[in-house]
Amino acid sequence: MSSVTISPETQVVDHDKRRQAVWIILAGTFLVAVAQLLIKTGANRLGHADLIGTVIGIFTIPPLFAGYCLYAIFAVMMVYALRHGELSVLFPLISLGFVWVAILSVIVFHEAMNPMKAAGIAIIVAGVAVLGRGGSH
Repeated sequence: MSSVTISPETQVVDHDKRRQAVWIILAGTFLVAVAQLLIKTGANRLGHADLIGTVIGIFTIPPLFAGYCLYAIFAVMMVYALRHGELSVLFPLISLGFVWVAILSVIVFHEAMNPMKAAGIAIIVAGVAVLGRGGSH
């Protein structure tokens, strides 16, 4: 029997492409937040729909459909970004979507911002900053 040795493909680190990947994910987090707002708006129009009614609503209620389309766009952006960025740096950035949702919910839906929410936002931002500094350079 012969054994075949497969060596991992050596990748050249392109710092500009890594930086671009970070910006793509950051833009994507805002896109996902807008998607969440659209989904919430569309879900409010569903009323007391059952599971089948909800599935139909996804395709017939424009804000709901648009929200899920934005999720699809983000998925494509993420695949593109992951080609050049580090997963351990990019994936924590996605949690910034929670920050955008909290802020936009206050602006769009007039939800209350209390000290606990503000503290949670600060912790998420601090956590992303710490994880981002831990990426290889």
